[in-house]
Amino acid sequence: MKNIVINMLQERGVTIEDMANLVLDLQKDYLPLTMEVAVENIHKVLGKREVQNAILTGIQIDKLAERDLIEEPLLSIVKRDDSLYGIDEIMALSITNIYGSIGFTNFGYLDKLKPGIIGKINEHEGGQVNTFLDDLVSGIIAAACSRIAHSMENSQDEE
Repeated sequence: MKNIVINMLQERGVTIEDMANLVLDLQKDYLPLTMEVAVENIHKVLGKREVQNAILTGIQIDKLAERDLIEEPLLSIVKRDDSLYGIDEIMALSITNIYGSIGFTNFGYLDKLKPGIIGKINEHEGGQVNTFLDDLVSGIIAAACSRIAHSMENSQDEE
C-alpha cells in the first residue's frame, strides 16, 4: 500500500525528496539533519495505514473533481478550494496528529505560507485539482517533523 500512495503522490507531482526538502527547511534552526534522515522520516509517516488511507481518499476526491464526477454544490467547492470548506485540512490534521500535537504548529506554518512543493501544487496548474493534496502533503511533512522531534527527545532522555 505504501508504494501505491508514493506512486499516487508522484503522479500528482510530489516526490519524497520534495517533502524531505521541506522537513530539512523546517528543522534547520533546531536540529542538524541530513537528507537521508528527512527521507527516512517521510517514509516512516507514509508507512502508517491511516496516512495511506487519507492520501488515497484525498487524491481520489481531487481526481473526481477534475473529471466533474462529484455533484454540485460540492464539485464547485472542491474545485475552487473554498477557504471555508475545511474538510481538506481536517483530513490532513489526522496525519499531522499521528506523532503528537507538536505537528499542528508545523502544519499551520506550511498551510499558511505554502513553501516549496506545497505552493507549487496549490497553484492547480493545467486544470489539476489539488484541494486535498496540498494539505495532505503539509500533513505528511508536519508529521515527519514531529516524529524527528520526538525521536530526538527520546534519545536525549536515554543519555
